Amino acid sequence: MNGFQRSLSRRGFITLGLITALSSAIPLEALGAVRKMIAPERSLSFYNTHTGEKLRSTYWCQGRYVPGALADINRILRDHRTGDIKKIDTNLLDLLYVLHGEFNTGEPFHIVSGYRSAQTNNLLRKRSRGVAKSSMHTCGKAVDIRLPGRRLENLLTAAVSLKRGGVGYYPDSKFIHVDVGRVRYW
Repeated sequence: MNGFQRSLSRRGFITLGLITALSSAIPLEALGAVRKMIAPERSLSFYNTHTGEKLRSTYWCQGRYVPGALADINRILRDHRTGDIKKIDTNLLDLLYVLHGEFNTGEPFHIVSGYRSAQTNNLLRKRSRGVAKSSMHTCGKAVDIRLPGRRLENLLTAAVSLKRGGVGYYPDSKFIHVDVGRVRYW
């Protein structure tokens, strides 16, 4: 009997079996997302389709969110109609970081709509049936995006596969909606 066999108690054997079973139950896509989230830095690039502004920002570094970078992101995702700025939920940024990592591109997300003031949301509700009264945009938890050089359907599929919030598909307007609310699709 070798040292490994002697040192492996019944409890150790059961623990090893449970670890093996649990690790095989985790989908490979989830492991990929976990690996991306433990990267030493997280950066995002944006192009605001309404203002023409561009931003590339490392918003997470050395285990912490970077306040100045978050302020820059809040600004580019502001309500372009009113100029109002709202703190964007860092869970949304992390979702966008993982989503962008699914594509081999250096292209920035094109922002169709980020934060929306209540005033803007009400205006849009009057123009369209597709705008929710209590939109996640009004609390900095949603963004409407496209990714140049990538098919909208592929962006949609990747967002849905993450199962990290709501995903809406707007092919006529050429964008998808992602948010960090409950998981749902439309």
